[in-house]
Amino acid sequence: MHDLQHPPAPDPGAAGPAELPDAATNVGRLAATIERLREAVREAQHAAEGRALIEVAKGILIERLGCGLTEAARQIATLAEQAGVSPIEMSADIINHAARDRISETAREFLNAARSRAAAPTGGDSGVAVRMRSAENGMLQAGDAQAVAESLLQHALTPLGATAVAVWAAGHDASLALAGYAGFNEAEAARWRYVPPGVATPARQALTERKAIWLRALSDVGLPSIGWHATPDGGRASVPAGTGGRVLGVLEISWPEPLETPPPQIVKQIEALAELCAHTLEWPAAAPAAAPPSELTDLADVLPDAAMVLQPCLDADGRLTDFRIRHTNRRFADPAGRPAALVTGALLLEAYPLAAQDDGLFSKIERVHATGEPFQSDRVTLTSLVDQVPLASVAHVSITRHGEDVLMIWRLQDEATRLASLLQHAQRLGRIGGFEENALTGEITWNSQLYALYGMNPGEPPIPLELLTEHAHPDDAVAIGRFLRTVLHHRQPASAAFRLQRRDGIARHIRVVAEPALSDDGHLLAIRGAYQDISSQHWTEMALAATRDQLAHTEQQAAERNRLALQLQRAIMPASQQPVEAFGLDVAVRYRPAEKEHLVGGDWYDAVILPSKKILLAVGDVAGHGIEAATGMVVLRNALRGLAATGAGPGQLLAWLNMVAHHLTENVTATAICGLYDPDTHVLSWARAGHLPPILIRDGQAAELDMIGGVLLGALSDMTYEESQVQLASNDVLLMYTDGLIERRDLPLHQAQQQLLRTATHPSTGLGHRLDHLLTHSRSDTDDDTCLVGIQLH
Repeated sequence: MHDLQHPPAPDPGAAGPAELPDAATNVGRLAATIERLREAVREAQHAAEGRALIEVAKGILIERLGCGLTEAARQIATLAEQAGVSPIEMSADIINHAARDRISETAREFLNAARSRAAAPTGGDSGVAVRMRSAENGMLQAGDAQAVAESLLQHALTPLGATAVAVWAAGHDASLALAGYAGFNEAEAARWRYVPPGVATPARQALTERKAIWLRALSDVGLPSIGWHATPDGGRASVPAGTGGRVLGVLEISWPEPLETPPPQIVKQIEALAELCAHTLEWPAAAPAAAPPSELTDLADVLPDAAMVLQPCLDADGRLTDFRIRHTNRRFADPAGRPAALVTGALLLEAYPLAAQDDGLFSKIERVHATGEPFQSDRVTLTSLVDQVPLASVAHVSITRHGEDVLMIWRLQDEATRLASLLQHAQRLGRIGGFEENALTGEITWNSQLYALYGMNPGEPPIPLELLTEHAHPDDAVAIGRFLRTVLHHRQPASAAFRLQRRDGIARHIRVVAEPALSDDGHLLAIRGAYQDISSQHWTEMALAATRDQLAHTEQQAAERNRLALQLQRAIMPASQQPVEAFGLDVAVRYRPAEKEHLVGGDWYDAVILPSKKILLAVGDVAGHGIEAATGMVVLRNALRGLAATGAGPGQLLAWLNMVAHHLTENVTATAICGLYDPDTHVLSWARAGHLPPILIRDGQAAELDMIGGVLLGALSDMTYEESQVQLASNDVLLMYTDGLIERRDLPLHQAQQQLLRTATHPSTGLGHRLDHLLTHSRSDTDDDTCLVGIQLH
């Protein structure tokens, strides 16, 4: 199709049209016809879009000048000719001057900024005005949000470099629904049809914070969104779409490249488009109610707690300024003592001015009204003025939105009741039972939790401290006797732990704490204390001790296995060795073990001269860590050495090595590269088994060799492996490495490979120095083993 649209220019020295084949002549004519038809379609679309603007401008002139339709058309043409602009651009200016809306303000600010830079003529805002008015016209003609999104992208956003747009509708629970989209494929849109509450996305951030979120690149914040897999490094803008003080949705715009800080004029354009989307999202528009719905007031009246119905108050520009208290229920009690009739009908900030404090009550109500996300808290401070003195009280508050109105419910917490409730909950959760024994009357008082600890009914007589031994395990008699002597005889606080023998046969581990209450002259008045069930703690300590012993044994075994694996690895794979020179080829290897001993892996390398005078070069990575990976590495490395003596090519060697891994080991899988260098021809034959391809450095440029087929070793039996060859030239450097050199947790693999290619081109004084430089400047952060083999031809 590209060749049809742009046929090559004729060669002046070539034969004339009469000498060209008929097929070539027809193709050229067809391409010209297609281009002509496309231009006609574009002009027709442009004319149709502009015609609507011209008709609106005519209507404005007819109303303002009192002229006819023909005279209005002549006026537009004359004004356009005098200003040196097109009739469409002049029509957009007329509409802007007459409307005085958000779009006209945006165009005017863009013009003022251009004039201040002396970078635009008088009509410099016409392009912006036409785009904005065309987008508005397309949205008005659209039947749904999907058509609105397509109109936005076509008329207003594509000129700004955007490639996709999504229109999100906000639910009453702060969920998001994809109302319309353009530029994203259908499969991606289907995955993002609904975003539940609590899922963090740029659009939700804009909804909850009620401000525009501009991201240089979507990957900078790590938040997912529609189309993020396709353009993770592209810019995003998420702008709340609101009207009448409510955020009805979010307009999200995607750019394919990173987005620099936009100028204020562009921000204004996007915000104006978001406002247009808000009117779209409220279709069909419901007429505002003059009073709260009867269902909401009826609901407030039957609630057992104080409640009020609030209706938003908007200014001339549609911005929220306050809430009017339209209804209060019979439970309502004003903290300042005012009657409910005096508060009902007043503005919220007039009745309770301290509600406007930072992060105070008003901001919570405003957030619920804007986003629809309910608010509930057990501890909200309500502050009111009583005789010009702030009076604060703590309350349980619930705020929800119902249509346009907000319902606020609260229950003041009495301090004594709250503390008693907290104490009761603490005793229940801690399984604590309290008691008091009156030394003068002999009366014993237990709470309900203590009866539950003893397994007794609340109506039964309590058990005195003196009889505690009869209900305990015989082995605990000494400890209980010491406890009783300290409390009853020495009259000092004491505690003891014992095993309670309940009459239902259940044994519980109990800790008892008691202290005497003495009169001023030292006489014993009462003994107060508490029992706590520590059975769970006791058995936890027992299990913890057993687990600790088992863990110590397991750690000792693991340390021995890791030490054995590390010794095996270091014996076979030294960290580095002196470069080898053979047949005009320098060979150098480097090995960097894992920083943590428990991560001992199965990375391996080999460089050996075979009996055939060819040089075997190999690197590999066995999956896993520990002794299994190390022993698997030994098996594969030694097997490859033995198989290479047969004179087979690298593809056949990997096929045999795959059979060894699959049949002669226990579930060992690995990746590997096998290369054979022929010193006579300077040709390196190589094959790969699921491994990253080698890197060739030639004339200061680094590039990966072409990827060839080959699955990892041990996965399947009877596999074949492709071979490839590379002709080495003088001073060429070839690198083979394992993924521990480049793997990062925060970067995709292809980006890490690009960083390695840039590092590999650093100038060096020799092959060994080049490998050391690569290891030193490696940006990997996975603490994995790293093998690196380099060869350089003289």
